[in-house]
Order: sequence, then structure tokens, then C-alpha cells
Amino acid sequence: MVKYDYLKPASIEETLGLLQRFRNKAVLVAGGTDVIVGIRQKKLAPQVLISLKGLNGFDHIERDDQRVRIGSLSTHRKVAESLLIRESFSALSDAARHVGSPQIRNVATLGGNISNGLPSADTACPLLVFNTQVKITGPRGERVLPLDQFFIGPRKTALQSDEILLEFIIPPLPSHSGSCYRKLARRQAMELPVLGIAMLLAVDIVNAEPLKEALEREAAIEKLQDALDQSEIYCREARIALGVVAPTPIRAKGAEAVLKGARMTTETLREAGEKASKEAQPRDTVRGAAWFRTEMIRVLPRRLAMTCLERILSLGQETGRM
Repeated sequence: MVKYDYLKPASIEETLGLLQRFRNKAVLVAGGTDVIVGIRQKKLAPQVLISLKGLNGFDHIERDDQRVRIGSLSTHRKVAESLLIRESFSALSDAARHVGSPQIRNVATLGGNISNGLPSADTACPLLVFNTQVKITGPRGERVLPLDQFFIGPRKTALQSDEILLEFIIPPLPSHSGSCYRKLARRQAMELPVLGIAMLLAVDIVNAEPLKEALEREAAIEKLQDALDQSEIYCREARIALGVVAPTPIRAKGAEAVLKGARMTTETLREAGEKASKEAQPRDTVRGAAWFRTEMIRVLPRRLAMTCLERILSLGQETGRM
């Protein structure tokens, strides 16, 4: 049985002091859903657990000068239930609702999910397509860096052992945009993803009536694709992020380039899926085979694009809030 001291500082300054004092011997813990599992599986053996639960003011979700700030101690339940997140950052809401069980979502934090550096972190892909930045503090002061520079390798991040992840900063979204996240897993409850993929589309619409009518009829995917081909919608910006296909969550930049500036058609989305599948580096794991992940990456951009477009059209062409 692993024995450790449990400390609960009341301020950031006290927390940083403890990290300095117990350098490389301490582990930060918020919800504890990953840390405690790691200790039980003997992947972690800290001498000290430093709880962040005594820190106030770091579970905020607020709009600040057109940017949105999310405190690292915000639980997945709070993120999933936030009206601001649900209306404006749908992909993140999608992901937060599918993390573990309700009991886990009640205590697991967004900061904990990201700071573990796991390629399977559900919320990483949505945060990547929103061009999110992370704010970090430590003895050398505060720093802000893009999330795609935060991930270094499996379970490795740019967060130093004496630093704390404070918050996530999401810049304004492009107008007429929509986003979504899809998680593939062997079962629904408490399962890590076999594959995670997030998409954000910003579009210019000339004529979307065929697609809108098909969406209102809840037509099958084949009919939706026919309706898309009959519509005239142009992609102004595309962002696609993939999880569990490389050592870190990644952006599929090549696939994004295929879509940007192009008319949204079934063929264009097929080409984007093919490109994304070539950018991925999946491997066989106990949860899924590499070939399966590759095949699903080819298919999913078409399905995610339909969800993004449905969310854009449900708001009307002038809002661009989602």
C-alpha cells in the first residue's frame, strides 16, 4: 500500500511553495479520478498529494472581452451544463457530457483531464479546434501558450513540476461557425475512447434550403449528403482535431486545407477524410485496432460536418454563435 501525506493549501502562493518544497516528490490532485487510479495501479508513487480543492476562484466559466475563460478546477459536469459552453462551444459540451460516469463528471476537472497529457483525453480535441490557450503560473511568473504546444508526448506536457495550470482561454470564434465532437468507444459508460474527433466549420451560405429541408425531415445520412450536394455552402475555415491516433492529440492540418475555401460537398468531405486518415499515426491497442481507427477517420468528417452545419442552420445565417 502506497503511503503519502495529504496537504490542502488555501492559496496559489501556498501551493507553489509546497511544490518547491517537495519538488519531484509531490503530485497535484483536484478531482483525483486519474491520480488515485494511477496510485492504485502503481503508476504513481508520490510522497505527498497536494489538493487544489482549497483554492477558490478557479472554477469559473465566463466571457471576458470577447474571450471565454474556463478555470482549470471547473468540473466536467459544470462545463457540460454551462449555457455559454452549450450554445457557443458545442464540441466541448459534447465531450464533457461523455467523460466517465455522472459520479466522475461531478468531481473530475477540465484541468486534470488536460494536464495528464493523455492522447485519449476527451476534452483535448474540442479545445484544440477552438485554438485554446492555457494559462500557467509558477515561481518564474505566469505564461500563456497555445494548447497544441502544451502537449509534448504521452503523459508529457509543457507544465513543469513546480507549475500550476490556472485556466483555459478561448479566443472569439469565426462568424457563422458550428462545432461538434464524436467519441467512439466499445461501450457507453466509463470507457476511454477508441477514437475522438472534433470539428469546427465556419461557412458562407448562398443556398442551404435543400440541406435545411433534409435536416428538418431527419433524413438518413445518404439523403443528407445528396441535399448537401444540391446546396451551395462554402467553407471559410475548417479545424479538425484527432485523439488516440498519435502520441498526442493533433490537428489534421492537411484535411483542414482541403476544406478551406472549397464548396461543401460529399466529395470534398470524402477527400478531407482521406487526408486526415493519412495524417494520423494510430497503433493497435487493447481498445481498438489501428486499421479500425484509420477507417473511421475516413468516414467521420462527413458525419461531423453535417452536425456542424445543422447547428449553424438552426441559429440562422446571422448569428454565428455556435
